[in-house]
Amino acid sequence: MAPRRGGREPRSPQWSRRKILALLAMAVLTVAVLIAGLVLAAAHALNTTQDGADASNAGGSIGTAAGPPAAPAETGPRVTADAQDALAARSMPVVPESASHPAPVSDRDPGPPIVLPPATDTGPAGVPAGFPHTPEGAMAQLAAIDQTALQSGSLSGAGAVIAAWALPGGPTTSSWSGVRAMSTLLNATGLSGGGSPQLAAVLTPLMGQIKGSVGPDFVVPCVDFELDVTLQQTARGAAADCQRMVWHLDRWMIGPGEEPAQPPSVWPDTDLALSVGYRDLRHG
Repeated sequence: MAPRRGGREPRSPQWSRRKILALLAMAVLTVAVLIAGLVLAAAHALNTTQDGADASNAGGSIGTAAGPPAAPAETGPRVTADAQDALAARSMPVVPESASHPAPVSDRDPGPPIVLPPATDTGPAGVPAGFPHTPEGAMAQLAAIDQTALQSGSLSGAGAVIAAWALPGGPTTSSWSGVRAMSTLLNATGLSGGGSPQLAAVLTPLMGQIKGSVGPDFVVPCVDFELDVTLQQTARGAAADCQRMVWHLDRWMIGPGEEPAQPPSVWPDTDLALSVGYRDLRHG
């Protein structure tokens, strides 16, 4: 990982593991979606359904979150937009904050993994790109966006990522949960927006699920990451993200509209992670 831009050094040269965990939790409590870690997964209780959303498997290859599939009775841009909004807003399982902490892995059969395609190119802001026009491709692109933004270690890095990868009407450099999480983490550690070489964050996608899709060009993938934050010592936890991914020209991008309801942040490969619908990720 590239060195971070120079910034103000941490206020204390020695950080206890407990303090790092507390700071990690603070960074996530302000975020409505992933990219933060150690957070109470409070889903948006909007009492919406996925009317018109195709929540069935794409080619039978990826499992979806619970919810009856439905097809729109009418067609047209408005119906499609309503279906996309309903799918994005549908609440997801709520888990306790402790579920994001390291925990024993399950001995249950996790089922077949989701195979993520490899990147074939590098896109704007240094984000891996070139993923195929499939639900798996949408999930791989989301993971790459989140990883690049958080691992930049700076506000400018996270802002450059969302500026390049969100369509008009989508998250911005001031509204995106990833930028807000970065800001909170830097503030909590006493650093400037440029970060510090002493602060390192590593986001590793380990599990995921497809919440649903509306046609071939709109997918809401959810990725459950292991997040490792190091400042003298390392603390780790789980962080999860869902986004509206839209196929635009020749790549997946984050689409317009409110960010989806927050997915559960669960330590990967536990009984609970399997129970809420996550599946292991494998890189093809």
